[in-house]
Amino acid sequence: MQMPAPRFGIWLIGARGGVATSTIVGLTALRRQMTSEKGLVTALSCFSHLSFPGWDQFVVGGHEIRQTTLRSEADRLYRESRVFDADLLAACDEDFEQIDRNIQPGILWNVGHTIRELAPGDADDQLCPRDAIARVKSDLEEFCEQHKLDHVVVVNLASTEPPPATSVWPSTWSKTEQLLDRPECPLPASSLYAIAALDLGMSYINFTPSLGATPAGIDELARLRGTRHAGRDAKTGETLLKSVLAPMFASRNLEVLSWVGHNIIGNLDGKVLDEPGNKSSKVQSKDHLLKEILGYAPQTLVSIEHIHSLADWKTAWDHIHFRGFLNTRMMLQFTWQGCDSILAAPLVLDLARFALIARERGETGALTFLSSFFKSPIDVDSQAFADQTRLLEAWAAPT
Repeated sequence: MQMPAPRFGIWLIGARGGVATSTIVGLTALRRQMTSEKGLVTALSCFSHLSFPGWDQFVVGGHEIRQTTLRSEADRLYRESRVFDADLLAACDEDFEQIDRNIQPGILWNVGHTIRELAPGDADDQLCPRDAIARVKSDLEEFCEQHKLDHVVVVNLASTEPPPATSVWPSTWSKTEQLLDRPECPLPASSLYAIAALDLGMSYINFTPSLGATPAGIDELARLRGTRHAGRDAKTGETLLKSVLAPMFASRNLEVLSWVGHNIIGNLDGKVLDEPGNKSSKVQSKDHLLKEILGYAPQTLVSIEHIHSLADWKTAWDHIHFRGFLNTRMMLQFTWQGCDSILAAPLVLDLARFALIARERGETGALTFLSSFFKSPIDVDSQAFADQTRLLEAWAAPT
């Protein structure tokens, strides 16, 4: 008698946001063979030998702080951003209804007032950190039991939180636990979600610049529970190009004098990033890699502005001033335009699939081989995209 295929959960934090909704539409389209696998890293031939689960083996649930529906968000993206196809959205209706039933109210600990204002006024944000973690764990366990899942990958897609000072990051799991009963606990919601998932032995992916599982104390929890995490801040546009172009200047011994990047975006993430505290997390994540790649720090400026009319589209304009032979000064400019959620959604599916292969291999702690997906990968030395890609390919190579 043939055993039933295993079933896996993808639990999305920020489950009705643009990236999550686009991920769900994409997963539905892939199941129904209404689209190709274009844009998916896991569809590349160098990974064809890996035993990725089929698209019909995934069940989606999540947490969301806003009062809306998946269909409403999909309609907004269709109407405002000219993405998706009307026939595809119609095909998604049944999936939207099923997944909406799997979505629970999120938590609001240390998310900043801009994100807090997105939630209804009666949202329960008075829980202490330990109680908030217990509620998240209960939601995850119920999801797992209801759908008879073999494993769940929790992916943080929520809006960017203000960054806590590095001095308060807990260095051990023991110190982390001590913080959880304190009303002044500095850990943000992204870290509480990470603790809940990892304590249950689930995998955790931080797609955002928020703290998540970055502190060593939370990484220790992952290793104690025999599970894994990856992050942070997926690179889908301007920073992806920086990680490709900066090594070119270094390899040709061209001195970068200054690098200015101006970013405009119209979606909810852009609106949240209008708040200086939230924006600082994103700017830090986008700005640090040049020094690490070049070996010196050119003058840099990164700006991010919310332009409502752009909806889910984003534009980055970069001006690179550099010096070459005979001290001649030259410049390179580029413009990157893309649909934010459509660039991100396939990476969410890729990361879930790679995390499941890592689980199959018994890997724990930070998944460094996934560094090519992130602006601020954990425990990785090289920020050059080519180096990071080779790391992924080497990890995946047949043994």
